Amino acid sequence: MEKKNIDWSNLGFGYVKTDYRFVSDFKDGKWDDGKMTQDDKVVISECAGVLQYAQTIFEGMKAYTTQDGRIVTFRPDLNASRMADSARRLEMPVFPEDRFVEAVVETVKANAAYVPPYGSGATLYIRPYMFGSNPVIGVKPADEYQFRIFTTPVGPYFKGGVKPLTIRVSDFDRAAPHGTGHIKAGLNYAMSLHAIVDAHQQGYDENMYLDAATRTKVEETGGANFLFITKDGKVVTPKSESILPSITRRSLMHVAKEYLELEVEEREVFLDELKDFAECGLCGTAAVISPVGKIVDHGKEICFPSGMEAMGPVTQKLYETLTGIQMGKLEAPEGWLKVIE
Repeated sequence: MEKKNIDWSNLGFGYVKTDYRFVSDFKDGKWDDGKMTQDDKVVISECAGVLQYAQTIFEGMKAYTTQDGRIVTFRPDLNASRMADSARRLEMPVFPEDRFVEAVVETVKANAAYVPPYGSGATLYIRPYMFGSNPVIGVKPADEYQFRIFTTPVGPYFKGGVKPLTIRVSDFDRAAPHGTGHIKAGLNYAMSLHAIVDAHQQGYDENMYLDAATRTKVEETGGANFLFITKDGKVVTPKSESILPSITRRSLMHVAKEYLELEVEEREVFLDELKDFAECGLCGTAAVISPVGKIVDHGKEICFPSGMEAMGPVTQKLYETLTGIQMGKLEAPEGWLKVIE
């Protein structure tokens, strides 16, 4: 398929309308067959459950053009599984996981002209989401839902090169114990908006959220998991029941162990041990890994030996290996790449 006439190298990380999106409705206790549509407008009641009580969940993933010209997406089965977990937690009907993957493939295939070419640094972002669509005025789950997928081409997250971030330890709590921090619900992101705006106004790139119960343990940022490298090269990620199980983070831990033969550990990470790490990064779909150069804890600076100029050496190897797998430069573990066409 001939590509759209887009300046791929100058794309930002924003919304660009593509030709098709997938829509399926849940009504009378079952999902319909779903369809592709060119209509990008969502029409719902003013009293829809999503508008009144924030009953909405979503996923984020990407499609890539590999070195040999295939269009692939990365581990969509894990997105399907995580969205099913999110739906169950918010009392929403689960969109079947096999149909989720099929719908992703169908939507990307329909918008293949918008998948950026290999080497451009750009990708096709995929956003599956679901929301309560029928009128709900009492506090209860909706009876009807809509599941949709749209796509948008996005540029490289680091335009002009990688610059390590400066993060502050936040006074706000992201998620309560036994709350919804482990699912990808819109409400979790809404509550983080004030905190991130405040952080930016104070000159910081992001917030580090601590556990709400003791405020002694590292959790995550508003939209990414933490990854730390010890001075002897071990890869460590925080373990908590109230952080989102990042697919990128899980993939990086596998890459560290199986490709780079590094020791890996998922455990509780305490704020007072940050000074002992050699490198720090944030991992997620958008950037894969964003390096962190400095964390500020109420005026006290914790500066990582990797510095403020570039990724640390281990973080760089992790980034290059995972993106190499995604782009088809390196052999992927079985099932990691879903070929679209």
